[in-house]
Amino acid sequence: MTSKMPLPGELDPIETASRDEISALQLERLKWSVRHTYDNVEPYRQKCEAKGVHPDDLKCLADLGKFPFMTKTDLRDHYPFGLFAVPRTKLARLHASSGTTGKSVVVGYTKNDLDNWANVVARSIRAAGGRAGDMVHVAYGYGMFTGGLGAHYGVERAGCCAVPMSGGQTEKQVQQIMDFKPEIIMVTPSYSLVIAEEFERLGIKPDEISLKVGIFGAEPWGEGMRSEIERKLGIDAIDIYGLTEVMGPGVACECIETKDGPVIWEDHFYPEIIDPETGEVLPDGEEGELVFTSLTKEAFPVIRYRTRDLTRLLPPTARSFRRIGKITGRSDDMLIIRGVNVFPTQIEEQILRDQRLSGNYQVVVTRDGHLDNLEVRCELQRELSGKLAPADIQTIGKELQHRIKTIIGVSTKITVMEFDAIPRTQVGKAKRVLDERPKQN
Repeated sequence: MTSKMPLPGELDPIETASRDEISALQLERLKWSVRHTYDNVEPYRQKCEAKGVHPDDLKCLADLGKFPFMTKTDLRDHYPFGLFAVPRTKLARLHASSGTTGKSVVVGYTKNDLDNWANVVARSIRAAGGRAGDMVHVAYGYGMFTGGLGAHYGVERAGCCAVPMSGGQTEKQVQQIMDFKPEIIMVTPSYSLVIAEEFERLGIKPDEISLKVGIFGAEPWGEGMRSEIERKLGIDAIDIYGLTEVMGPGVACECIETKDGPVIWEDHFYPEIIDPETGEVLPDGEEGELVFTSLTKEAFPVIRYRTRDLTRLLPPTARSFRRIGKITGRSDDMLIIRGVNVFPTQIEEQILRDQRLSGNYQVVVTRDGHLDNLEVRCELQRELSGKLAPADIQTIGKELQHRIKTIIGVSTKITVMEFDAIPRTQVGKAKRVLDERPKQN
């Protein structure tokens, strides 16, 4: 596929700046952000005082490691507005997470915050190959979730035409894509496969679909999923990264010419990788937990926010900014099965090594006495469903079981199901893990 390549004049100057220029800008903005947070967010000031640090101690970028972390617990403990750094009268918008594991995480934006957010999403769309005049089908959920509106205003800022479809209504999604002929879709990777299945059901082939680029985020996905999406939709699949607490989508995005990991927009977000157990800052290239400090946010600044995402920082390629490797999992999503650390994305990778299996799967954890058991439920591709003998299906399961045991190191029960047996996500993120173990008192 021929990709649209960005022209030098279409890039922001900072995207091609030297490392010294980037570091100087980061330090200037970091000093402002830490001071702004210290002066206006009482709970964070108390954390700094308890640790014996002050904004005046920030002399160089490495000094950030002296300052305390922020965590999701802090956000929930001070729900809803306790960590805001501006009065409510200065807010232009609120967003919130779903709150499925507790209280929602509520974040706020000033008008300037929204301008910066639109700019980094527009930059992300350009990095993904989008250009002014393109039509972008936005299938992220609209509402309190940051995905839909975050993408929407970035689309408009990039000079593109937004189709605010939101999630769900899969048949209508396909109809509008065929009728409107957008070049780009922004959606979760799991829901893109649901849309792809509807195209298949209608007999519409990839070369009959107008889409050229998909910008996928909101959940971890690997190279196997990328290949599956690209094959089924005939597009370039680009990874965009973001999270509600730091901004929303657009914290980082891959470039279409390299597709080698999301480029962090380091002029707005300062990254660190830490050891998740000790909190020690790790060198670039080592895997650990991703931590972000906002450099320009007014309403809801975050200083050393622990994302729980496990990845590593990579050197610049297509832009002057560093990249993040594929998210291998989340430190709070890790399953420990009989002493083995297992991430759902590791299992996904092994499933998608077999082209007879689709990208829809579930991991079910149960307990038998004192021992945990892991079942992997996966599906055949549509074209094979109902056509394979039971012995062939059993062979597929045994091969997957062997790969998981050999590469991940955990024993599993494999259930290979017919196509469409696993519930599809219609909005939001796919629920991949069903933990049916008894709750501990």
